[in-house]
Amino acid sequence: MAEKELRAVVLRLRHSLSSCCKSIERGEEETSGLLEELASFLDSICEAATSEPENEEARNNAVELLLEIQSFLVSSSSPDQAVVDALSFELPKAVSKFAGVSDRCLEIADSIIDWFVGRCNPRDMISILSEALDSLSTSSDPGYAAPLLTGLSKVFVSIKRHHFKQAKLAVPVVLNVLKVVSVELAERDAERVLLFNIALAMADSICVVSTKLDRGESEELQSLMGLFILEIMALVSASIPSEQSGCTPLVSEICKLLPRCGLTYLGLITESDVDAKISIVTKDKEDDIMTSFPDMKLGASLSVIWGHISNEIAEQAGENMSALKDKLQHNQVQRWEAIGMLKHIFSSVILPWDIKRHTVEFLLGITHGCFTPNCHNDEPITDCSIYMPSLFATAQAITKVIMHSPDSTLRKNSFEALKRVLADTPIPERIDILQALITNSDSSSMTAILLDLVRGELRKETLPKKSTNEGGDEAGNHGSPTESAWTERILELVELVLRPPHGGQPSFPEHGEAVLAALNLYRFVLMKESAGKTNKTGVLFRKNLLRACNEWLVPLRTIVSSTMADPENDPDEVAGMLNPIELVLYHCIELVEQNLSANPDSP
Repeated sequence: MAEKELRAVVLRLRHSLSSCCKSIERGEEETSGLLEELASFLDSICEAATSEPENEEARNNAVELLLEIQSFLVSSSSPDQAVVDALSFELPKAVSKFAGVSDRCLEIADSIIDWFVGRCNPRDMISILSEALDSLSTSSDPGYAAPLLTGLSKVFVSIKRHHFKQAKLAVPVVLNVLKVVSVELAERDAERVLLFNIALAMADSICVVSTKLDRGESEELQSLMGLFILEIMALVSASIPSEQSGCTPLVSEICKLLPRCGLTYLGLITESDVDAKISIVTKDKEDDIMTSFPDMKLGASLSVIWGHISNEIAEQAGENMSALKDKLQHNQVQRWEAIGMLKHIFSSVILPWDIKRHTVEFLLGITHGCFTPNCHNDEPITDCSIYMPSLFATAQAITKVIMHSPDSTLRKNSFEALKRVLADTPIPERIDILQALITNSDSSSMTAILLDLVRGELRKETLPKKSTNEGGDEAGNHGSPTESAWTERILELVELVLRPPHGGQPSFPEHGEAVLAALNLYRFVLMKESAGKTNKTGVLFRKNLLRACNEWLVPLRTIVSSTMADPENDPDEVAGMLNPIELVLYHCIELVEQNLSANPDSP
């Protein structure tokens, strides 16, 4: 644009601003139309500058127009408040769009919005700036949010009343912007970090304000900010997956705010602090504010894991990780609560594997040397039933890490973590979790792993225990709570694989690993019960032997034989898969027939 053309555009801008002001002062009906024309005109200039980022002349022209607006506002000695209020509905949003043109444009846009913040009713400005931010969800460039967020941060300091109510209006909008930013600015890291920092500065300002309020509203405001920064923690951790070191400064800033919001690592990892904040924020039962915090518990877990990753981050939060881990190691209930919270990280599909690796390390750390009192101890066992859903969810999420992690070390450590979670659970609930994991498994490999864990539990728990009494009786022959708990479960688990609940028979090669594991489990139980002349699992009842033979083993033998004989299958591939199955299958059939012959009169 030539200098002459620039002067023409500047003159047009002056005329448009002047016309708007005069129309507002006169209270004319066409005022809204004039304001819309002004906004549209500024949008066209901004579009010209942003569409050609390499065009230095276009950037300079954008600067000149913003300076003209700034000069117009500042030079008005005592503008009519009606004029200021009317312009505030259009100009802050319009000038913020220039923020992405250049740093100089961002600086001037900030100054113009500051001018409105200083002259308009704070509550009105919160609504105006929030509405402008809300429009970002349909914007092609959310980068212009910076001056609006900065203005919102500053205007909160000016509010005199109803701070909590106003914050509840703004926080959902800000979080929505940050979620859009996390996706749309994935390749523009500096802009994204700037916006997160501004949002954290806003939280910091609100925390400062809260210290000057009465206890009730101060508590409400701090609780809301607590949930706000936890949601940001989840966004930050997920939005910079390939640049963990670049994520750390932001994480440090978030952790600085944790104690100011009344959040501790112990309260976060056990969920107690989160629940307390939710209770305070949601006193109004009809309020839907909680829909804005879908990942706050993920953020709570991540806050602690970042402290595990970096001692410096833990120090920023005023925490001692060694003391936290020691406390969790020595308090079983809090350890169960912590394990339950980790499900949010393990089940997340957007977090980098490196964070999950550190989470596994943390879990292994807090369960090191820990065990649940078993049925042979005199110590009372804490009721685990209320923690069952979260423990199961964590165990299930860990199985996903085992299945999908590209790193063999992480898979190995995750398997150890799964065993630790199970070992830390009382035996009846442990059985329930294993059965639920197997029932809900959609992977033959994972089902096989879980069935092998069941076999391991049986080997540890159901073998006869030698009594130390003088009579030399075997305590195991009298049974135990452990063995009683396993009775019918074994047959149910084997049947689940060999006779799937959806009908039909298992197919190959899809279910090969699970079938082999189920057969191994069944054979193990048959051999142990037969050798010990016991029947604690009920596997030796004649009706169960006949059911196993007629409904599981013989039909499976037919399938194996037909699969091996099918000319369309690769002989070597089929043999490698089915030979081990065939070997164990025939041994199971042999054991069943021996027990049927040995006990013809058994029930």
